[in-house]
Amino acid sequence: MKTSLFAIFLLLSITVYSQKVKLVSGSLAPLKGEPGLNVEFTYDNMTVGDDLSEKEYVDKKKRAYNEKEPGRGDKWEQAWFADRTNRFEPNFIELFVKYSQKKVTADGKYTLIFNTTRTEPGFNVGVARKSARIDAKVQIVETANRSNIIAHLIVDNAPGRGAGGYDFDSGFRIEEAYAKSGKEIGKLIVSLTK
Repeated sequence: MKTSLFAIFLLLSITVYSQKVKLVSGSLAPLKGEPGLNVEFTYDNMTVGDDLSEKEYVDKKKRAYNEKEPGRGDKWEQAWFADRTNRFEPNFIELFVKYSQKKVTADGKYTLIFNTTRTEPGFNVGVARKSARIDAKVQIVETANRSNIIAHLIVDNAPGRGAGGYDFDSGFRIEEAYAKSGKEIGKLIVSLTK
C-alpha cells in the first residue's frame, strides 16, 4: 500500500512540474529542408516571480540589495539584463542547433521569435531550493514578410536547475531553463518535419 501511494505521489509531482512545448497553431512543415533559421528573443510584457512586472521586480531587488550594500543593487540590475545576451540566449541557441539539426543564421528564410512571458528565478539557500522556470510564446515567421506567421508554439514551465544542487546563482538557473527550451523546441521541429 505504501509503495502504491508513493508511486502515485511521484507520478503526480512529475506531471505537475513537467515542461510542455506545444504547437498551438500553424505547421512546422515549411521548415523541412531549410538549413537554418534566424532566431530573435523578446521579453515583452514579461512577469517575474509572484506576477510582478519585470520593472517592479527589478526595482524591488535593486532597492533591497542597495539597502544592504550600496551599489550592489546597481550591479545586480546590470547583470540581470546582461545575462540575456551573455547567458540565456547563447545557451538556448546552442541546444536548439544541436537538437533541431539547423543552423542559426541571420539570413534564414524563417525567423523564430522567442518571447519570454514569465520568469521564475527560483532560489537555492543550501537547505532549500526552488528551480527556475520560464514560459514563452514562440512565433515562426517568414523573415521577409513578418506578417506571414507559419507557426505558434508555447513553452510552459521550462525548468532550470544545476546538477548536484550547486546552482546558487539565479542567472545560472534561468540559463538552464533557456537551454532546456532550446533543446525541446529543436526536438519538436525534428519530430514534426520528418
